Amino acid sequence: MSAEPGPRDSNQWDRGFLLWDCYFAVVWVGTLVLALSVEAPGSAARPGSAALVVLLLVWYVVSGRPVLLTEGADQRRAVRYLTVATALFVASGVLITETRLLTFALVPQCFIALRIHRAMVTLAVINVAPVAGWALLWRPDAQNVFLNSVGAAVSLVFGAALGTWIIHIIAQSQERADLIAELEASREEVARLSTERGALAERERMSREIHDTLAQGFTSLLMLVQAVDAELDHDVAAARRHLELMQATARQNLAEARSLVAGRAPDDLRGGSLPDALRRVAARHGAAVTVTGTARPLPPGLEVVALRSCQEALTNAAKHAGPDAEVRVALGYRPGGLTLVVSDSGCGFDTGAHHEGFGLRGLRTRAAEVSGTAEVVSAPGAGTAVTVRLPLPEPDGAPDAHDRPEPPDSPAPSGPSAVPVPRRSPAPHESPEPSEPPERTAP
Repeated sequence: MSAEPGPRDSNQWDRGFLLWDCYFAVVWVGTLVLALSVEAPGSAARPGSAALVVLLLVWYVVSGRPVLLTEGADQRRAVRYLTVATALFVASGVLITETRLLTFALVPQCFIALRIHRAMVTLAVINVAPVAGWALLWRPDAQNVFLNSVGAAVSLVFGAALGTWIIHIIAQSQERADLIAELEASREEVARLSTERGALAERERMSREIHDTLAQGFTSLLMLVQAVDAELDHDVAAARRHLELMQATARQNLAEARSLVAGRAPDDLRGGSLPDALRRVAARHGAAVTVTGTARPLPPGLEVVALRSCQEALTNAAKHAGPDAEVRVALGYRPGGLTLVVSDSGCGFDTGAHHEGFGLRGLRTRAAEVSGTAEVVSAPGAGTAVTVRLPLPEPDGAPDAHDRPEPPDSPAPSGPSAVPVPRRSPAPHESPEPSEPPERTAP
């Protein structure tokens, strides 16, 4: 049937071939019984025909079955097997017409082992040759010849139909096996791609976490080292204050690193609300915080996005706004949404120009992961405003009184973190990435 010989795939045809063996066995046993029981015109016809049937069975077991179990059977082996089998069958059919019952066993084998045109030729020989040989050898009357000829014609048509069905079943079984193999390969490919995508997503998440926590802490430490180096000779007290702040920043970085390793919430969010966490972060940068609306517990993922966005915006303001810039943080709770605005009165930048950096790209990605948006509005000399809008689930109970502003918090917590981080001039290679053209100018 197939162009290339080889073992058949493990499919329904192979698993069901034992049924074919049973079918062939029943046909051969029935033929042998008929050959031994019917009356024959000659004394040697009955045993001779039975012997040929037995030889045909042995030939099937020795040569035929291995051929039938081979996909795209070697046509030379198949032709050799069916040539010998057809010769034995025709000889037995010439001696006794009842042995033509073996036609029902040989016809399926022709279509299993041979290509279609050879199978059709063999089918014609199997049906025509025994009747012609029987008529020439025994010279029966015209009625018997007619009846046997009609039977041969019906058997020929039936064999062609059966062969077509067999070809269809074999092709369908092979297609099913190919489809299963293709599906298994596709499933393995999907699993591989999913694993790679998961690893990439986790790598991107860790990159953002490290950038928004440890990298910012190290940046602050560098700036404090520079400040201490400049103050050692003429302002020892200020240098000591900055050394204390370096110690507090290092401890904060260590806590954030432990949180990342353990997969916990950020250190600033543990044991408090989002406004409290923003106040602690803003205090380390000397920024004031204003909260509008009624604060309420939010899903942890949204609180993490808001906190990290605030940290990124404050770090950019510390690096690029200038030492005298005023930085403000505004957090607004409103029905269905949370708005975070971090603005400064620093030097600003051209949002239409090309900028290198990872921070604002990560900020936008964080917001998009929770169906939010991040917008950067700035202009040279007019400051910068970073606005993050996040969707919130509808709260249960009364609507928020979002029009009642709380007074600005004083960035003066106890401990070394109360000392503002000294600012330095902007570093061009750390500038935020470009966004859409500004629609407004931050105050």
